[in-house]
Amino acid sequence: MTGVIVRSGWRGFTLIEMLVVMMMMGIFLGLVSANMRPSERDLLRVEAERLAQLLDLAADESRITGKSIAWIGDESGYQFWRLEGNNEWSEIRDSDLLRTRNLPPGMSISDLRTEGMRPQKIMRLEFPPGGVMLAFNIELTLGAEHYAIAASPVGDLRVALGRGKTYGEMAP
Repeated sequence: MTGVIVRSGWRGFTLIEMLVVMMMMGIFLGLVSANMRPSERDLLRVEAERLAQLLDLAADESRITGKSIAWIGDESGYQFWRLEGNNEWSEIRDSDLLRTRNLPPGMSISDLRTEGMRPQKIMRLEFPPGGVMLAFNIELTLGAEHYAIAASPVGDLRVALGRGKTYGEMAP
């Protein structure tokens, strides 16, 4: 005779218990992913800091190469152009850093003001090789949030939360 061992105290999980655990895991993952998603203010700050660094790089490259570099922006993005030896502007395509960039969805360049100039239809800044330039303010917008990038005439750049701030109004 062969003996069969039967365990009487062991049982598996019920369907209800499995559904409750799955629901709790879903709620937990939803909370974690919601907290991990950056806010509009954080996205805007990162993009404003990136643009400020690229503008600083363009000014430095202009001084190093001896060729003027221009930044041209619109609501959805921006490009960098270089003045070539034949006095014609050409889009910079040989630099991964100064390439054409599109802003994240919903973000826009809402304003460009330059020292002593009236607002223009085309948002354009020029970085001459001599290093002297006009003070300027660029404003980025995402939803209700605004970030300003401001530059002094000697090329110092600052980024700050808010609209319409000038270089002198921003903390270093």
